[in-house]
Amino acid sequence: MIRRDGDYQVDIRTEMRGGSGDVKIEHLWDEQNELKGRTRLCARITLQPGCGIGFHRHEEEEEVFYIVSGQAEADDNGKTVVLNAGDTILTADGAGHAIKCVSEKPLVMAAFIASYK
Repeated sequence: MIRRDGDYQVDIRTEMRGGSGDVKIEHLWDEQNELKGRTRLCARITLQPGCGIGFHRHEEEEEVFYIVSGQAEADDNGKTVVLNAGDTILTADGAGHAIKCVSEKPLVMAAFIASYK
C-alpha cells in the first residue's frame, strides 16, 4: 500500500499535553483501519519554533521520536537533552517525556507509539 506526501490525515492540537503553540500531526497510517499490529501512532509531527508538547508519561506502551530536521530540547524522564536531525528518543513503559522546537526552522519528527497489549 502506498500513500503519497500530502494525502495524510492531519490533526492540529493546540497546547498539546500542556505544551505551547500548535502541534501538526500527519497520520501516515490509521491505527483503526490500516495498521493491524500494536502500533497506536505512526505519524510525522511538526513543531514550529518555540512550540512544544508538554511532559507526559506512557503507561503500557512505548514511543519513539526520530528527528528528521530541526533541533529539539527534550525532557527525557527528568533529564534535559538536545536532539538534532538523525537522533532518536525512546520513552518506554512508565517513563515520561516532553519536547520543544528550539531551532529557527520547524522541528520535524517521525513518531511511533506501540502498545504492550
